[in-house]
Amino acid sequence: MSAVLKVNDKDNVVTCLKTLMKGETVEAGGQSITAAQDVPIFHKIAVTEIKRGELCYKYGQIIGRAITDIQPGDYVHVHNIESTRGRGDQVHS
Repeated sequence: MSAVLKVNDKDNVVTCLKTLMKGETVEAGGQSITAAQDVPIFHKIAVTEIKRGELCYKYGQIIGRAITDIQPGDYVHVHNIESTRGRGDQVHS
C-alpha cells in the first residue's frame, strides 16, 4: 500500500496514510517527496511548491489558501493554510 493518497492530478497536497517521520521519502503521483517535518497519519503533505495566497487542492477540491509559502514535503495544516469554505469575507476562483 502507498504511504500517501493522491486522487487528482491537480492535487498539490496529499493525505498521509501513515505517520511520516522527518526525512522519510514517499512516492506521490510518480514523484518522490521527502517529509520536511513529522506528519501525523491522515494529515496532509505538500507535493508541489504553493506560494502564499495560492489555493491548496486535495481530492481535486479546494481545501484552503496558503497563508505562507509552502515547499514540497512540508506538513500542511492550520499553521500554513486557511479555509476558504463557508467564508463570506473571501471569494476564490
